[in-house]
Amino acid sequence: MGHQDRPWQDTDYLLSLFSKRKSTARRRYREFVEKAAGEGQRSELVDGDLIRSQGGWQPVKLLRKMGQRIKGDERILGDSGFVSEVWTASQDALERKAEYRQKGYNFNWLVERVASLLEMDIDEVLTAGRYPKTVKARSILLYWAHRELGISTVDLAQRVNLSQPSVSQSIRRGEKLIMEKGYKLPPKP
Repeated sequence: MGHQDRPWQDTDYLLSLFSKRKSTARRRYREFVEKAAGEGQRSELVDGDLIRSQGGWQPVKLLRKMGQRIKGDERILGDSGFVSEVWTASQDALERKAEYRQKGYNFNWLVERVASLLEMDIDEVLTAGRYPKTVKARSILLYWAHRELGISTVDLAQRVNLSQPSVSQSIRRGEKLIMEKGYKLPPKP
């Protein structure tokens, strides 16, 4: 599986339900999932459970007549509020990416913005090596390129001459830097 942090996914809490020791918790969680997988398809966890949880279609129709809507998606486990929150965040990210593309913002534009933000030369941002300032700039660049412009990690790896796993690691580092320092993507001049 991937190693991306998701604010809605609390791995530490989940594992704490299985043991205080991480290695034991992971083993027990894996066993739990394997056992559940062996049970086959369960109706309460499959398509439409949100409707069933409301008591079937009749109560749902009544709620609709009263102007209340229930948000559901069989791919997202959670109540109506959680599903709406996930959908909204997803839609917002898609709209931002489309807006950047529409305005003609691309990787080179982003390199310029990061160089400006960190008061560096453009060449410094893309310089190979482990110089602290360059690593910081490249991490921020890769995070924004992936999350805001929607450029794949494979494409980014080719652009900055790193392996794809290194790019993924750099993206995580960039996200942490942006959160800690409060960096904002500078607008186009």
